[in-house]
Amino acid sequence: MISTPLLRAMRKASLAATTALMIGAAVAPSFVTAASAQGPESVANLAEGLLGAVVNISTSQTVKGSEGGDDENAVPMPQLPEGSPFQDFFDEFFKNREGQNNGGSQKVQSLGSGFVIDAEKGIVVTNNHVIADADEIEVNFSDGSKLKAELVGTDTKTDIAVLKVDPKLKKLTAVKFGDSDKMRIGDWVMAIGNPFGLGGTVTVGIISARNRDINSGPYDDFIQTDAAINRGNSGGPLFNMQGEVIGINTAIISPSGGSIGIGFSIPAEIAVGVVNQLAEFGETRRGWLGVRIQPVTDDIAESLGMATAKGALIAGIIKGGPVDKGQILPGDVVIKFDGKDVVEMRDLPRVVAESPVGKAVDVVIVRKGVEQTVKVTLGRLEDGEKLAEGEAAKPEEGTDQGAEVAAASVLGMTIGELNSDARAKFGIAAEVSGAVVTAVAKDSAAAERGIVAGEVITEIAQESVSTPKEVMDRIAALKEQGRKNALLMLASKTGELRFVTIRMD
Repeated sequence: MISTPLLRAMRKASLAATTALMIGAAVAPSFVTAASAQGPESVANLAEGLLGAVVNISTSQTVKGSEGGDDENAVPMPQLPEGSPFQDFFDEFFKNREGQNNGGSQKVQSLGSGFVIDAEKGIVVTNNHVIADADEIEVNFSDGSKLKAELVGTDTKTDIAVLKVDPKLKKLTAVKFGDSDKMRIGDWVMAIGNPFGLGGTVTVGIISARNRDINSGPYDDFIQTDAAINRGNSGGPLFNMQGEVIGINTAIISPSGGSIGIGFSIPAEIAVGVVNQLAEFGETRRGWLGVRIQPVTDDIAESLGMATAKGALIAGIIKGGPVDKGQILPGDVVIKFDGKDVVEMRDLPRVVAESPVGKAVDVVIVRKGVEQTVKVTLGRLEDGEKLAEGEAAKPEEGTDQGAEVAAASVLGMTIGELNSDARAKFGIAAEVSGAVVTAVAKDSAAAERGIVAGEVITEIAQESVSTPKEVMDRIAALKEQGRKNALLMLASKTGELRFVTIRMD
């Protein structure tokens, strides 16, 4: 949406630019060479060859209108100055929205971008959020022609969707994916898309950063660029200077909705596999290890005898998963997967997902301070997600009858026996074993780590504990060894595991 203040700012900027050019022209002979006066090298030839493959994606969705004629979610028509060049565009965009909130159904339209990657099959790539919940999808080409599109498949985890148009109805122009791994910070890139529904628009910038995690999904590894990306650019391609797609433009950071030079693209390295699977199967088929993980902090690394904090700490094993037979155990740290280094926790889900289902891979782990390699055959993530959803057990009472709760106090926690009374009080499942935390002192080291009553201590420094006395003895032994932190493995009431370190000073 373009507001009146924004248009005024645009006019002021235009005036300032004109003034600057006039001043520059007046003094140019004294310091500007003939070569520099020509400006940077043009990208017109590159853009001309790519525009035909970049498309506008328009969708429509039937939604139920609000009762009484007022829709609090409706987008109001912007107030534009008389004679504004955007007036016709906004009149067209809003004409079907006003006066339709009468309690009945209405058509809601949205616009985005996409690009053709297979001219013979009519395959088009865009963002999932561009076509989500659409009743109809139409692909509009740069020459003004339009084709109806069918949805082939979507992947919400990477926000990618694959569409198909009939290639017999139009001769298509396609582009190909390039190698995003070769791109460096500072390399020139070109974005082509459909910002604000204005039509094919070309912008140029550089790669500002790589490997960005913006917390949008489990496989975040975005390319950041300052090439202008605005609303409507979603799903459009980010090209290198050879005309290859090295990213799919998908998100921006902006308080106003317009470009402030911070845009994000899904790298081709991630997109290619997803697009190929969606085009072939209509769904993704990702590798699955069957583990729950958490970051390796400096304290955890020290407790595990690791020189540096790296890798992914295994916090739990999914029953029935690929490593349920003991190849990998809670407390292990994965530092390499199938020859690829796992530097941070988020690296592991991505490299596993990119691996073929059924592949046997070598996984390098650190177990109790010793590095070793285990062989694992991967399962399928989509099957594993269903298995994980059904794994959560309902709380059940134990079989102990009338046992007294023996308590101990350590590290700001009160520790008790995990008997039938404790299970009933905290709703702890029968398969969970260890010593239960019955209370946590305010402002204690345990409270700082988020430990709460009802959690169960199953291991301390990778040694099993089951009674308050064993907890006390294990902590005392660590202090005698000169340890500053104790590594605890905690189980929730349903058995989900996590690791925490607690200061012992």
